[in-house]
Amino acid sequence: MGEFELIDRFFKRPARRADLGVGDDCALLQPAPGMQLALSSDMLVEGRHFLPEVDPAKLGHKALAVNLSDLAACGAQPLAFLLALALPRVDEAWLAPFARGLLALADAHGCELIGGDTTQGPLNLSITVLGEVPRGQALLRSGARVGDEVYVSGSLGDARLALEALQGRLALPDPVFEAARARLEQPTPRLALGLALRGLATAAADVSDGLLGDLGHILKASGVGARIEAEAAAPLLAAAAPLAQAGRPLDPEQQLAWVLAGGDDYELVFTAPPAGRQAVQAAAQASRTPVTRIGRIEAEPGLRLVDAQGQPISQRYASFDHFA
Repeated sequence: MGEFELIDRFFKRPARRADLGVGDDCALLQPAPGMQLALSSDMLVEGRHFLPEVDPAKLGHKALAVNLSDLAACGAQPLAFLLALALPRVDEAWLAPFARGLLALADAHGCELIGGDTTQGPLNLSITVLGEVPRGQALLRSGARVGDEVYVSGSLGDARLALEALQGRLALPDPVFEAARARLEQPTPRLALGLALRGLATAAADVSDGLLGDLGHILKASGVGARIEAEAAAPLLAAAAPLAQAGRPLDPEQQLAWVLAGGDDYELVFTAPPAGRQAVQAAAQASRTPVTRIGRIEAEPGLRLVDAQGQPISQRYASFDHFA
């Protein structure tokens, strides 16, 4: 099977939103009046971002989900995406479920595949996603202000827990493992929450490399610091409760480390003023996405982690760095 037959069989679909989609040298897409385009690109490399034995349908889902998570952090509505795919060989048994997982998530969020590229090489997935947001309403990293409260959506650390189990460093009961593995391999982009936070959140970022690291990007862009309460953050690991109930509680320090710096969570960390607490909770309820308040923005630069008594925690937690 040649390159163009591969594209036609697995990825070519009629254009809906785009004026011109897959099949020409360029796709054509016109943003609606009064809207700005939001664009983001992410790459997944075999052995670096995913294990070789991963289910291709789940990999297709994740490849797009990590990009949609960026749109969620910007408060943007998905429009379309481009796929650049390097394959060691044409494997129809792999391509069919990969395309199915990819396009199922795309259809769920009205995000149209409008072009890209394929080539032979080590397995590498690169997606560029396009969304739209009303002019001036995008959520940015640079808007956090002193006194704002820090929130995070969903659960944190479960993806890292699954990775530890998959790599043989930890044994988990089957139900706990499968739930954690779903968080690793099929993350849920928090698009509904991102849209609901427009006009409420002062700053936002998606949590891809670890909570503290991604919150640090907000602090740097906003020129502020933050105080994070470890007691509020530690319970965010969803697997902790069922493991404790099964008589296999996690080490508290390890649990906190996975929550704060585990990576691959694809939740949102955001800031909002104290006066907006009720509105934030209403946005969470409307989007069916739980949010937890874990700290406060302060004037002093840097990030301070404190215990239940408000005392500094000296332990350092390093988020994922591709070149570290």
